[in-house]
Amino acid sequence: MAKHIPVRTMANVKEPLVLFLIGMRINTFWRVWEWLPAFLAMGPMIVELYKNPELGFLRARTEMAGRTITVIQYWKSFEALEAYASQGDRKHRPAWTAFYKRATSGTGAVGIFHETYVVRPGEVESLYADMPADFGLGGAVGMQPVTPRTESARQRKG
Repeated sequence: MAKHIPVRTMANVKEPLVLFLIGMRINTFWRVWEWLPAFLAMGPMIVELYKNPELGFLRARTEMAGRTITVIQYWKSFEALEAYASQGDRKHRPAWTAFYKRATSGTGAVGIFHETYVVRPGEVESLYADMPADFGLGGAVGMQPVTPRTESARQRKG
């Protein structure tokens, strides 16, 4: 992880981008054979994305809370995300097909989710204080210092 920046900064969003949350919730711990493949599939996908910047992926961070694992991803566009998800020669499509076959068993041992948000300049606000330079939206698009003109959340948004 990058060294923390000792000043207040904000994300420098100059172009639209996509925030994509994807994850899983383990509903039945003892049915490991049902949720473990979904868990193990994410790592190779993230490696593939970092190795292929032309796919439009910017960065990701994984968070765990109780039974839920969430991967927070930043993409250059919705179209780039959609293209990656549907490409049969990439790691996502086969992993999704395999998961779907297991999911139709009806046990509900693992739940999956995703949420997609389009982030546009002037419609987003962020603040980082004593945080690493590679954290969050600012880590994906770059950061700029907070100034007297961007002191409030409303000012940073506009």
